[in-house]
Amino acid sequence: MDVTGTSQIPRQRGERLVDTAVRYAEERHWDVLAGAWLVPVAGGERCSCACADCPSPGAHPLGGDWVNQATGSPVVVRRMWGKSPHASILLPTGRTFDALDVPESAGCLALARMERRNVELGPVTSTATRRMLFFVLPGGAAKAPELVRNLGWPPDSIDLVARGEGDYVAAPPTRVGSHGPVQWARRPTAANRWLPDAEELVSALAYACGRDGRRDGR
Repeated sequence: MDVTGTSQIPRQRGERLVDTAVRYAEERHWDVLAGAWLVPVAGGERCSCACADCPSPGAHPLGGDWVNQATGSPVVVRRMWGKSPHASILLPTGRTFDALDVPESAGCLALARMERRNVELGPVTSTATRRMLFFVLPGGAAKAPELVRNLGWPPDSIDLVARGEGDYVAAPPTRVGSHGPVQWARRPTAANRWLPDAEELVSALAYACGRDGRRDGR
């Protein structure tokens, strides 16, 4: 599902987390935040936050002021991971991009449909919890509910989550507990540096989510 073109970000196999985080800041000009991480324990791993029932183990912000701690400075990024070398890589939304978050089955259907129609897409992540996140221009999250409504879908009737200001996404190769790592379904390249507007993707995503919901009986 990757596009062709000059590879920018991936080189993650065996690469230190700090180097990947720095390249997100340098190559894509994304703000970056060092989040929680997984700590080995007898018989498995737990989140560094020490919460026994952490809903997103090893992949969430630490501290209430995380929004102000995120940075696009490579120097500060290196300092963050110097203190916590195993920290997850989090990208705040609402700054250089927003994200449209859908179930994996709907995301694959929509991605195939948009590729057939030569829709210009940005990066897309695939999470180990079976979600896909489509990166769009900032402001897309605020517009998404009305766009969905204009297509005839009540926004709360389909599983399309818009992530904008005050939210974040986990970036590859962050691992989420025992589920595994976040991966690129469509990696960042020079060809998709310019992100699409949410309006260009919502129709295909809403249609796919609607079909997915009917199949699940929702």
